[in-house]
Amino acid sequence: MLDILDTVNHWLEQKRPVALATVVETWGSAPRGVGSKMAVTDDMAMVGSVSGGCVETAVIEQALEILVDGKPRLLHFGVSDDTAWDVGLTCGGSISIYVEQLDQQWWQMVSDNVRQDYPAATVTILEGEQVGQKVLVNNDGHPVYTSPELATDTCAALVQVATSQNRSGRATVAEQSVMVDLHYPRPHLILIGGVHVAMPLQTFAQQIGFRVSVVDPRQVFATTERFPDVANILHSYPDKALPQIGLDRNTYIAVLTHDPKIDDKALITALASPAPYVGVLSSKRTHEKRLERLREAGLSDEQLDRIRTPIGLNINAQTPEEIALCIMAEIVAVRNGAPL
Repeated sequence: MLDILDTVNHWLEQKRPVALATVVETWGSAPRGVGSKMAVTDDMAMVGSVSGGCVETAVIEQALEILVDGKPRLLHFGVSDDTAWDVGLTCGGSISIYVEQLDQQWWQMVSDNVRQDYPAATVTILEGEQVGQKVLVNNDGHPVYTSPELATDTCAALVQVATSQNRSGRATVAEQSVMVDLHYPRPHLILIGGVHVAMPLQTFAQQIGFRVSVVDPRQVFATTERFPDVANILHSYPDKALPQIGLDRNTYIAVLTHDPKIDDKALITALASPAPYVGVLSSKRTHEKRLERLREAGLSDEQLDRIRTPIGLNINAQTPEEIALCIMAEIVAVRNGAPL
């Protein structure tokens, strides 16, 4: 959703009517996941995508009709349909897409959650007399937005399914087909050291939806001029900064300074956390000396085995940009559960 948020808000500021398409269900070789979104205006401007380009034209046509009649539609495309060749799904995939006129009040509230990285869930009724009615539920399980026409008992049932689902997708509530759309916080990349490699690394991370923080007690390295768009810049040692930021299973840490006074403090703190990725920019010889220091500091072999070094996938990287690319690729591989 973050990929279309700014553009949609700009359209709304211009008072342009907007239709929203959301992937509800996929089978086989569908190129975009459940929850992927595309927005369309009445003059056929579009942002986002719901496939690899194979069904967008058909979805846009339906979106334009919806902006005229206001009636949401649940669309199905697949190889078993007569339209398969027309929309390009001849490779074996099938996809269901829900298209609606944008509910601006809901959009504003869910946008605020997404921008602030607060988890939330939207449940939308897909078919029947109450089609299009929805509820937005915060991380505490409380509804923060409810469609005005939604019945109280139906609302309660939608809230219950919102809090019980652990992934986005289609569900059935009181014999009604609904879409549960989970809005996750962005993954968080923490860069230890505002070094040269960190600059392209923050750009790559932001381009694929990560928020980025920079930790470096050396103020000359971690500046807003070098890192203009990051979420946080902290000029303190990592053992102070990392607990302040907070480390969880959505946090990825790249240690880049080559300075043991900084790197060791980062590792001691990070390896005690549930962060799934802790990488260190280092040579083999330097790392052997580091392991000795960390063992003396009380870290276990199990914790030390979590360190990924040399950092990044081995692509024989030479330039700062190439090194940043291999680091980001390894982080994505870890996040997606790819074998390494």
